[in-house]
Amino acid sequence: MLTAFAILTDGLVYAAYLFLVAVGLTLIFGVMKILNVTHGSFYAFGAYGAATAAGIWYERGLPDAGGFLFMVALAMLIGLVIGIVLERGILRLVYGRDEVVVVLVTYAVFLILEDVIVLVWGAQSYSAYQPMVAAGSIDIGDLTLSNYDIGLVVLAAALAALGYWALKYTRYGRLLTVVIFDRETAAAYGVNVKVIFTVTFVIGAMLGALGGAVMAPKISVTLGIGVEVIVIAFAVVAIGGMGSIEGALIGALIVGITRAAAVHLVPQLELFVIYAVMALVLGFRPYGLFSQAQPRKI
Repeated sequence: MLTAFAILTDGLVYAAYLFLVAVGLTLIFGVMKILNVTHGSFYAFGAYGAATAAGIWYERGLPDAGGFLFMVALAMLIGLVIGIVLERGILRLVYGRDEVVVVLVTYAVFLILEDVIVLVWGAQSYSAYQPMVAAGSIDIGDLTLSNYDIGLVVLAAALAALGYWALKYTRYGRLLTVVIFDRETAAAYGVNVKVIFTVTFVIGAMLGALGGAVMAPKISVTLGIGVEVIVIAFAVVAIGGMGSIEGALIGALIVGITRAAAVHLVPQLELFVIYAVMALVLGFRPYGLFSQAQPRKI
């Protein structure tokens, strides 16, 4: 029972991390039909921004809770700026091009942003452990849980609920749904699709930076974290269905719990099981578990 509970808790924490990273990626794809490789850079910039904010805040002996909020705020501000610059400066020039061209453009931008990280922060690693240490832990039987990890799960659940509510019950959410299903018809009815694209991309960039910020206290912020996370995020959204927020949530849960089970029971298969699950799902559902209806040419 202890092992089962440990698998469940570890799986939920990892799933929360995956959802926070993948939700922005799947949102951008759902609206703009762009497989955005630069999402890994948003995550990396958010993590580096959070580590910088932690150094500024905690070196001055300021309150711990305020430090976490400052980390998140600075990271999301960085995501906002980068999102606007990339969408207005580069991506708008390739709208309507072949999807492969767009992917190559975002990959090129990703490589450029990796070099920007080196120019700004250098090649050394950073840490932002203070919020996790300050949060403390709680004992449940023989198992010790980090309060920070519990907060991460709550944050992911709140973000999923907020995203569902925003898409279903707000004006922008309804406009977004129309653009997702038929952008040409939406434009014909007077919807400013360009504005929708810009706002969506910026929100996706800020969500990616948020994922990096909240994970910074749990990891070593170093070069290459963007590469690692984008590969896992693609696996999650492929399982759930590209463009589906509920699919990103279910995909994250499947990957998180499966990986946790492998770590506790067969650690040698930790990475293998993620892609094995993806291959199994795509074998039966080529567009993912929650894929949208695909048009068929006659």
